[in-house]
Amino acid sequence: MLLDTASLYFRAYFGVPESVKSPDGTPVNAVRGLIEFISRLVLDHHPDELVACMDADWRPQWRVDLIPSYKAHRVAEEVPDGADAEEIPDTLSPQVPIVEDVLDALGIARIGAEGYEADDVIGTLTARATGPVDIVTGDRDLYQLVDDKREIRVLYPLKGVGTLQLTDETWLREKYAVDGSGYVDLALLRGDPSDGLPGVPGIGEKTAAKLLAQFGDLAGIMAAVDDPKSKLTPSQRKRLDESRPYVAVAPKVVRVATDVPVPDIPLTLPREPRDPAALDELATQWGLTGPLKRLVTLLEG
Repeated sequence: MLLDTASLYFRAYFGVPESVKSPDGTPVNAVRGLIEFISRLVLDHHPDELVACMDADWRPQWRVDLIPSYKAHRVAEEVPDGADAEEIPDTLSPQVPIVEDVLDALGIARIGAEGYEADDVIGTLTARATGPVDIVTGDRDLYQLVDDKREIRVLYPLKGVGTLQLTDETWLREKYAVDGSGYVDLALLRGDPSDGLPGVPGIGEKTAAKLLAQFGDLAGIMAAVDDPKSKLTPSQRKRLDESRPYVAVAPKVVRVATDVPVPDIPLTLPREPRDPAALDELATQWGLTGPLKRLVTLLEG
C-alpha cells in the first residue's frame, strides 16, 4: 500500500476541525487525521507493506522547464532565496514535521526523492512491485498507474478513507472510456487547472475521450491532424495543430517517473513502534495519545 502522504494530510487538514489542538494550543488536525486514516486503512485492508510517499520537491524544475505554468498558481508570493515554496495554509505547514516524526517513531517507511514528487516515488515503487499494489491518493493523476493484469489499483477517498472509490480498469473505462495507460493522454488533452496544465483549447474530457476512442492514442490523434482525410472537425484540427509545442512536452510532465532513485529500505508494516519512547513523547507533546494508541494496537494485531 502506497500513500500519497501530502494528498492525505491535506484532506485530513480540511476534514478534521482546526479546534483539534495540542496541549500548547498548536493545531494538530492534519496529524491526527492522517493517523486515523492510516488506522482505518490498516483495519480495512491489512497491507503487508505500507509506504508513506513524500514530496521531496512539490514542483520539480525539470517539469517547470517543459511547462512553465506547471503549478505556478500555487507558488507563494514571498519566497526566500528565490526557491519555490508551495502556498499552503499557515496552520498546516508546521504540522508536516510532526507527521514525519510520528511516522519515523512508528517505523512506517517514509520515502521521498530529491527533485521528484511523491507521485514519482509511487510510480517507481509500483514499477518495482512483484505483487498487488493499492495506491491511496486524492490525486486523479495516479489513475495512469492502474493495471488490472498487475493488480494495481487506486483507492480514491470519497469521504475520509472510510469510503474509498476502488479504481480499476473497468471503472476507468466506464468513467473516462480509457484504461490506465490511456489516462495520461486524456489528462494532457483535457488539461488540469489545479496543476497549471493548459490542455488543448476547446478539448474537454468528453471530446478527448472520443478522440482517443477514434484514433487510439495521442500519436494517432496528432497523425490525424496531418491527414486531410481524417474525420477531425476543422476547429479540432486547428486547435491541435496550434497546440503542437504543448503536446510535444506534456506527456513527460504528466506521466509519473518510474525510475526514481529511491532508497532500498524495509517496507514491511511494523508490528510494533520502532522507537516507543519517542512515540510516547510525541503523543504527550501533541495530544495524540488516543489516536496513536489505537494505531499501535492495530499494528500489534
